[in-house]
Amino acid sequence: MIHAHGRNKKEWNNLESILTSVKKMLGITEEYTIFDADIITHINSVFSTLYQIGVGPKEGFSIESSTATWSDFVSDESRLKFVKSYVYLKVRMLFDPPLTSSVLTSMENMASEYEWRLLVGAEEEAKNVGV
Repeated sequence: MIHAHGRNKKEWNNLESILTSVKKMLGITEEYTIFDADIITHINSVFSTLYQIGVGPKEGFSIESSTATWSDFVSDESRLKFVKSYVYLKVRMLFDPPLTSSVLTSMENMASEYEWRLLVGAEEEAKNVGV
């Protein structure tokens, strides 16, 4: 089910880009590329964590530009929702941490919950596959 809410097809395709969508969640426009290398580094660090807990491609995953898409990383739509939120929270805490400790603690707690749910899902999937 797609909820377009006034977005054109080009905008939706751009939000499928991992880099572009993370930048949007950080409040950075797609055209502003000054921080792309930093954001890509943080995204790849988060993908390394996800790889270690069994989420994503078995051979690992990293991005180099805005061409990599979320569906390149994971195709399961229900898991993808957690992945997007988790990646954003972790990148935000690395790239632009909140100034107040209560907000940081809240973000850490949300990220930990997403991580736990992704881990449980990966373990369930591995059991079902017989790994």
